[in-house]
Amino acid sequence: MVVGVTVGFVFAAERRQLILEMVRANGAVSLRELARVVQTSEVTVRRDVRALEAEGLLDRRHGGAVLPGGFTRESGFPQKSHLATAEKTAIADLAASFVEEGEAVVVGAGTTTQELARRLARVPGLTVVTNSLLVAQALAHANRVEVVMTGGTLRGSNYALVGSGAEQSLQGLRVSRAFLSGSGLTAERGLSTSNMLSASVDRALVQAAAEVVVLADHTKLGTDTMFQTVPTDVITRLVTDEPPAHDDRAATELQALADQGVHISVAGPGAGSGSSAGTVHGDAVGPARRRDVPPLPGQRRNLPLGHGQSPGPGQGGPPGAQLRSAVSLGEQPSARVADLAPRRR
Repeated sequence: MVVGVTVGFVFAAERRQLILEMVRANGAVSLRELARVVQTSEVTVRRDVRALEAEGLLDRRHGGAVLPGGFTRESGFPQKSHLATAEKTAIADLAASFVEEGEAVVVGAGTTTQELARRLARVPGLTVVTNSLLVAQALAHANRVEVVMTGGTLRGSNYALVGSGAEQSLQGLRVSRAFLSGSGLTAERGLSTSNMLSASVDRALVQAAAEVVVLADHTKLGTDTMFQTVPTDVITRLVTDEPPAHDDRAATELQALADQGVHISVAGPGAGSGSSAGTVHGDAVGPARRRDVPPLPGQRRNLPLGHGQSPGPGQGGPPGAQLRSAVSLGEQPSARVADLAPRRR
C-alpha cells in the first residue's frame, strides 16, 4: 500500500511539473491540451491546476490555465485559439447580428474577431478594414465583401500588421463601427493588451469609428494588462458570454461597466431570445439567445438600433421599461436590476 501511494504521489508531482512548464512556455494552455500532453483526463488536470493555483504558480481561467498575475505577457495565437472556443463562437454570432448590409466597419486582430470575420462573410455589400491577416483570410473569398488592409510591419505572434505604417494608413478613415478584442477588460481602465504596438494600432482603429464594440469572453473580465487600448468611456458596446454562477469577479465587472454606460449584450444560457447569437451548453452551440443591458438613462450614449436589436430606454421602447441585469439568469426580472442604477455622484 505504501509503494502504491508513493508511486501515485510521484506521478502527480511529475504531471504537475509538466503542466507548469507548459504554461510557462506558452503563457496560456487549454485544459484539453494539457490533458492530451500528460495523457490523463481533463478532470484530473483541472484538479492539478487548482493545486498549482493554490501554490501561486499559475492562475485558472475558464477552460485553461495562464501565468499568474494580471500583467502577464501575451500568449501566442495557437494558445489563445484553444481557450473559451465555444464562448467566442457565441460572441461572434451575436456581434455579427449588429452589422447591416452595406456598412463599413473596422475589425481588429484576435481570435474572437477572427470568428466574427467568418460570419461577416455572409453580409453583402460590406467593407471591412483590418490589420489582421487572419481576418482578411476569413473574408478573402466572401461574395460582395470588400477587404481593405492597413500597411505596417507583420507581428507574427498574432498575424497582425502594426507600427507607424499601420497607424498612418488609418488617418482620415471613417467607418460606422470598430470591433476589437484584447487581453483584458475592466471598468476602471477599459480594454487593455500586453503589447505596446498592438495597443497603438487598436487606438488608431478606434479613432476611425463612430462606435466601438468590444468582444470579450468572461475570462477577460476583471483582467488588467499593461497597455490601455480603449478607455471605458469610449466603449459603446460590450459583447460577452454569460459568466458562470461562481465567477463573482466577471459578474461584478459587468455591473461596473453597465454603471458607466456601456451597453452590454450577453450571449449564453438565459440570455433571452430573438437574435442570431449562439448560446453555449457545454461544448455545443445551441438555440439562439441574447440579453441586452442598454446604457443607463441620461448617460452619454444614444446607440442606434442594429440588426436584430431590441429597443431599449430612449430608443423607442415602452415608457418605464426596466433594465435587465447582465448578471442574472433566466427570463424573469432579476432582483439585482436595481443595482444597475448609476453609483456615481
